Amino acid sequence: MSYSFTEKKRIRKDFSKCPRILEVPYLLATQLESYRRFLQEDVPSERRRPTGLHAALHSVFPISSYSGSAVLEYVDYRLGEPVFDVKECQMRGMTFAAPLRTTLRLVIYDKEAQAGAQSVKDIKEQEVYMGELPLMTRNGTFVINGTERVVVSQLHRSPGVFFEHDKGKTHSSGKLLFSARVIPYRGSWLDFEFDPKDCVFVRIDRRRKLPATILLRALGYSTDEILDAFFETNVFHLSKDAAQLELVPERLRGETASFDIKVKGKVLVEAGRRVTARHIRELEQAGIKTLAVSDDYLIGKTIARDVVDTETGELIVSANDELSADAVEKIRQAGIKEIRTLYTNDFDRGPYMSSTLRIDPTTSELEALVEIYRMMRPGEPPTKEAAQNLFNNLFFSSDRYDLSAVGRMKFNRRLGREEITGPGVLSKEDIIDVLKVLIDIRNGNGYVDDIDHLGNRRIRSVGEMAENVFRIGLVRVERAVRERLSLAESEGLTPQELINAKPVAAAIKEFFGSSQLSQFMDQNNPLSEITHKRRVSALGPGGLTRERAGFEVRDVHPTHYGRVCPIETPEGPNIGLINSLACYARTNEYGFLETPYRKVVDGRATEDVVYLSAIEEGQYVIAQANATLDEKGNLVDDLVSCRHANEFSMSMPDKVDYMDVSPMQIVSVAAGLIPFLEHDDANRALMGSNMQRQAVPTLRAEKPLVGTGMERTVAIDSGTVVVADRGGIVDSVDAGRIVVRVNDEETIPGEAGVDIYNLIKYTRSNQNTSINQRPLVHPGDDIARGDVLADGSSTDMGELALGQNLLVAFMPWHGYNFEDSILISERVVEEDRFTTIHIEELTCVARDTKLGPEEITSDIPNVGEYALSKLDESGIVYIGAEVATGDILVGKVTPKGETQLTPEEKLLRAIFGEKASDVKDTSLRVPSGMDGTVIDVQVFTRDGVEKDQRALEIEKMELASIKKDLNDQLRIVEDDTFHRVERLLIGKTVEGGPGGLKAGSRITEGYLAEVPREKWFEIRLRNEDANRQLEAVAQQIKILRKEFDRRFEEKKAKITAGDDLAPGVLKMVKVYLAVKRRT
Repeated sequence: MSYSFTEKKRIRKDFSKCPRILEVPYLLATQLESYRRFLQEDVPSERRRPTGLHAALHSVFPISSYSGSAVLEYVDYRLGEPVFDVKECQMRGMTFAAPLRTTLRLVIYDKEAQAGAQSVKDIKEQEVYMGELPLMTRNGTFVINGTERVVVSQLHRSPGVFFEHDKGKTHSSGKLLFSARVIPYRGSWLDFEFDPKDCVFVRIDRRRKLPATILLRALGYSTDEILDAFFETNVFHLSKDAAQLELVPERLRGETASFDIKVKGKVLVEAGRRVTARHIRELEQAGIKTLAVSDDYLIGKTIARDVVDTETGELIVSANDELSADAVEKIRQAGIKEIRTLYTNDFDRGPYMSSTLRIDPTTSELEALVEIYRMMRPGEPPTKEAAQNLFNNLFFSSDRYDLSAVGRMKFNRRLGREEITGPGVLSKEDIIDVLKVLIDIRNGNGYVDDIDHLGNRRIRSVGEMAENVFRIGLVRVERAVRERLSLAESEGLTPQELINAKPVAAAIKEFFGSSQLSQFMDQNNPLSEITHKRRVSALGPGGLTRERAGFEVRDVHPTHYGRVCPIETPEGPNIGLINSLACYARTNEYGFLETPYRKVVDGRATEDVVYLSAIEEGQYVIAQANATLDEKGNLVDDLVSCRHANEFSMSMPDKVDYMDVSPMQIVSVAAGLIPFLEHDDANRALMGSNMQRQAVPTLRAEKPLVGTGMERTVAIDSGTVVVADRGGIVDSVDAGRIVVRVNDEETIPGEAGVDIYNLIKYTRSNQNTSINQRPLVHPGDDIARGDVLADGSSTDMGELALGQNLLVAFMPWHGYNFEDSILISERVVEEDRFTTIHIEELTCVARDTKLGPEEITSDIPNVGEYALSKLDESGIVYIGAEVATGDILVGKVTPKGETQLTPEEKLLRAIFGEKASDVKDTSLRVPSGMDGTVIDVQVFTRDGVEKDQRALEIEKMELASIKKDLNDQLRIVEDDTFHRVERLLIGKTVEGGPGGLKAGSRITEGYLAEVPREKWFEIRLRNEDANRQLEAVAQQIKILRKEFDRRFEEKKAKITAGDDLAPGVLKMVKVYLAVKRRT
């Protein structure tokens, strides 16, 4: 096994019984991949896939005017550079976002053109600003208004068609009432359901129910077509006094014979006996084509077609009517020789659609459309056009209805179709097929779906949610654009004048700022961060509510295995609704969770790893990771414990298809950090995995003596430690930064061969804990890509270290540790084992008031010298000052209104002048119960307001730090360049050069050491190629210096410019206090 630079400093002994086949994948991949697919930032416009932003823009554009003479088309989009980086956004309270610009084309057609031929009159193409789009940081978070937030993934019901029953709860008899539900990604829900009388009803968007045949009539089906679609028919040939049935023997199964069934004079089935499978076989062997039946057999049968007297045109029996003795007699009298009846029985061919047709009040398509209109829009008078438009928009318009790719795939698979792609809207055949499957299930064929199966629930990640929100914003814009497009032609408007992007920006801002799934990041320690980003919630918009969620949806399901952790979930009302992804779980292209398995061929485990979704997994026999293998990878045991079709069973080794990759794959990251988890009780393990997230980083992190191997993965993937982007040699190290000279082979031409890592020093987290990074490397260390360079909070040598290694004894001690009392050694406090540092941010704002501007100053009325001793001349506390409750941090005075002066105030005014009376003290003081050390001060000044001395000092320090970074980068790059020049020059013959270098002499190391480096470029060589190379390098250095100067000026402009503060705010001071809390 190869160890990284940091791992070599602490090598751990691995006691695991199962070798690790697969490394734990990058733990933040779900979040980062999802948002990368949404933006498609690095993909050229012509190669962008129809997902994310691209899909949202395509779904709304082109927008046509009402007359159709003007069309606004979408061409392309691009994201600009963010104005401020992540750190600056956090400091200034801004959103880390990039401007989104879309290229739109306005096409105006000629109205006077001949009918049917469109000729283009004018085309205008323009780039339109569509607002700011928040960007994801490299750690999977968003910075919104200066705070880090996480968008939690949602586990929601997949679009598609689902069949279920009410478990006998609806009707008092306990009869199972079956139903089907078509759930689109967006649009109206369509429900079909049986009632206790076995009629089929339809509901649209859970409104009042209508007979299902009304929907079929609205689709254009007649009574005959409905009966043909759902029933087979029996044909009877009539003669004067008898009837012959065209015999299909299988159709007699289960019927009670009402007459003797004879074959060649021999009675096969006696009257009153049930027809069995043996009788059917005998009838088939006899090869009888027809069977003589009595008229009594015909009575009560349902007619499949209208029976009409061909001579008179009189309707004798309507389709779907039951035959009576009179009707049979009339048919005979009319001379009709053949009639068709519906084939139904009580066994597996119920007369459900026939019964539904009888209670259907409508007879035509228009009546059905009107009935649906009345149900959807009660109280509105229906017209033919309105009813038709409403119905078409419900399920057949791509603007209003979308099954989505995953919905269509699930829909087609459930209906047993071969093709899994198709349109996003429903078709007539789709609705008929859903009804057929529902009737099959009612007849006892087929199965109902388990809605808690992870094949029926999918993950909706941040990118997908952002796409939906962006689409909603665009739809709001569309309405306004369509109205203005009619003016575009007459007034010559451009795309920029047509689009008002505020609704889009508002929708995005609302989603990231206040959505239920956009949450303030839990930043107690690295584990709590990573767990929050890997959380999946069943709550949120379009999901469940904790009041309505039953026991089943919260319960652990067999398909959770390897996908969702069965242990880690909150205690309380959200139990089971909020879960964590298992260590190895990932989402597939449709959003379903997959887990990896090792392929087993003929009882031998191979190295091939395959990811299976919950749908695919049910088809295979899967062994556990701890199944005994010999050295060749063969399964040793005669019977292996396996899972198949969500059940545990024992199986022969040659029947096994796959096996787990690791025993850890069933649990989440937090549960996987608990050593000997298998010996833990499930309830306590749940508490333990939740409590680890509450551990506050201690003053000195201490490595765990016993780990599980996940510690390093969590520390690196959480982003709390500093990891080398490229390999190289450490050039210099101090407490605040690490400079690495990058290896030549890892440097791209034109790129600086130096990496500077600025460390985070005592920064406040979302939970007010301290984030502090400490270097682990020394100058001269040879490091590789991916090595840990510096520890963060709660990490030790690049491993997660949440607590301390203490000796714990379970024993009584004079009753002092009765029940939940704990006795601790004095050394725990003395050695600061559980001492923590918390950082508090206190803000003072100077506003422009009606009475005049507030002022930040050290000249505060009625305050003694001692109280002002920790403030500088600008009225702001010094860094390093130790402050306690009530101490002034920032001196501020506010003008107060003129009031009648008391004698005392008159005296003060006479002694101290005007100042004493017209301002009041509104200084920022240390809140009660808090004391600590001032570790940082930030001063923000509105553009146009003069900066005070303290603000200028802070500015000067920041510029010095940036200058130092850039100088170091330039120094290292220049050193490398001059080394290259030195290698080029040594041993070459010259024409002349500085320092009296004669023509024809050779260059030596000694000569180059004496001549200043800048003069090397004045040397003229005899080799023209070498001269050109020398000139190219000189030019390169010149360009490089100019580039570094430009970057410095850019940073300087950003720092010296005024800050963008809230309206009415002139100046804002943030003071950071480090508070030490001992055990």
